[in-house]
Amino acid sequence: MTKKNLVMAQVGYGMFGSDVVAGTLWDLQRNGVSPYLDRVGLDDRARHYEDVRFELRAIGTRTADTARRACEMNRRETNYLPTPFWGDAPWTDILDRHPELDLLVVATPDHLHTAPILEALQRGVHIITEKPMCLNLLEADEIIRRAQEKDLIVGVDLHKRYDPDHLRIFQSLTRELGSPLYARGVLEEPLEVSTSIFKWAEHSDPFTYVGIHWIDLFTHYLRLRPMALYAVGQKKRLISLHGKNAFDACQVLVTHTSGLTILYENNWITPADFEGPVNQESALVGERGKVESDSQYRGLRYWIENKGSRTANTHFFRKVMRPDGSTVSIGYGKDSLIDCIERVCRKKFCGVSASEMAGTYPDAPSQRIPTAIVHAAREVLRRNDQHFQAGRSPAVTAGFSETGIRLFDPHDPAGTTLLYSKAL
Repeated sequence: MTKKNLVMAQVGYGMFGSDVVAGTLWDLQRNGVSPYLDRVGLDDRARHYEDVRFELRAIGTRTADTARRACEMNRRETNYLPTPFWGDAPWTDILDRHPELDLLVVATPDHLHTAPILEALQRGVHIITEKPMCLNLLEADEIIRRAQEKDLIVGVDLHKRYDPDHLRIFQSLTRELGSPLYARGVLEEPLEVSTSIFKWAEHSDPFTYVGIHWIDLFTHYLRLRPMALYAVGQKKRLISLHGKNAFDACQVLVTHTSGLTILYENNWITPADFEGPVNQESALVGERGKVESDSQYRGLRYWIENKGSRTANTHFFRKVMRPDGSTVSIGYGKDSLIDCIERVCRKKFCGVSASEMAGTYPDAPSQRIPTAIVHAAREVLRRNDQHFQAGRSPAVTAGFSETGIRLFDPHDPAGTTLLYSKAL
């Protein structure tokens, strides 16, 4: 093994893990990271990695069939066959068998991110994980502590930061809008996600699953700190027609210390005959204007007899044909992964410490405030749903301060509950 090898493993091979994540790793194994750095403004660093080789040693999933199929797909695309692992915690076996790992890519279900992240960090392995990084602040604190203690990279795949439209909005237009007043972020997933693609919908909710994208986008670019939160959700279709005790939809309203209030609207019950893969849009109103972005309809629309109308977002993740008939992936869905992977390369091959790169990519500390919002929203959603089902007003809210997160429940004799007791 040369000194220019970066050894990887992947755990989780579901909808995103087998598409965007896998496609990105295929390209890295074939051509390294240098060809893709210009899209994230790191083209000047390409020369440092021209001879870096990426090796995917293992893929871990819950079932043997999925693991073997994933490894075979990797062989087909790269001519390299990783070792398959499977079970409830395949990352443990991977880390035992491959102590030489540099990077573990985590694409497991939302509620199963923390365990592989913490175990890998404990063993000195860098992490790139799908969003959300974790589901509560105690987990976030431990991830941050271990990463900083061992000077390791923890990158989180938050591709909305890299959408060219969002870059224009937050790096240019917001300067002209004046002080932000209120905003809105909408992301609605198809019904098949919560009913068939994901078996774990009851462990999550649409806000946790996709609302995190908008939370990160707004908090990162506008440097926001939350002050108060209200959240409600609806349980109708999933519980009555599909037997899943999960929210169909959620609405979360967050007011920040700057005065900006943001409404997040999410569901995962969009009908299959909706024209796009997802429905997503955002808006931001400032003192001097407003900017709107329709992330679902990018201008490409087509309709075919008996197939209805369709729209396509070719900017997110698309395949470009190579002369030999194979394909390379391109798009902002890949850009977020590449940005994080470059930091792992910079740490290993250029000797730059993780602490020196803090805040220059979607790292673990950058996810502390978004995690705080998710943590509070999940508990407010749960309590307000209980009150609504009992015929009481869903009036629970959360407050954020330097002493932590406090819940305010008018139906609780105690009145308030301390959800998290450390400074944000």
